[in-house]
Amino acid sequence: MRKVFCLGFHKTGTTSMYYALGLLGYRVSGSLLENTSDFAVKLHQKTADVSRKYDAFQDNPWPLLYREMDALYPDARFILTTRDSAAWIKSAVKHFGERDTPIRRYIYGAGSPLGNEEIYCRTMQRHNSAVRDYFATRPDKLLELDLAGGEGWKKLCNFLGHDIPDIPFPHSNKAGDPSGHR
Repeated sequence: MRKVFCLGFHKTGTTSMYYALGLLGYRVSGSLLENTSDFAVKLHQKTADVSRKYDAFQDNPWPLLYREMDALYPDARFILTTRDSAAWIKSAVKHFGERDTPIRRYIYGAGSPLGNEEIYCRTMQRHNSAVRDYFATRPDKLLELDLAGGEGWKKLCNFLGHDIPDIPFPHSNKAGDPSGHR
């Protein structure tokens, strides 16, 4: 089974991708990072080892490692989950509030999205552009997927070469949905 790396930032459907890829038979790794100040040191110690144990990867630090994972796994596929910037930052502020974490400081230069909305949006847009540019000459390796916009099984399964499951696409961590699914 080819490795699959999800490159979208949090609140773009990363948890939904965790469940969807699991339903397709992938062994999925979630976030590797502990919210400690030495996470950057631990990052490179863990990623190569963890990437051998699983088939699919989502959440931090994987969006930051697409170049390294592409070099390590030349036949891997990459999925950039995207979302409208205004809806994304609203969701991030609601979800994270003032909570400050080292990984968000590392990614955005600010640990909390609250009061840093412009910085967060610019950083996400730069990341998405960098991913698109990196894979521009190899479009068969990158799928852009907007789960909030209604994309799901059809586009994902066509890209990965799987049959479409006869169940609804899992939508998790949806604001206002206590069950986590819709």
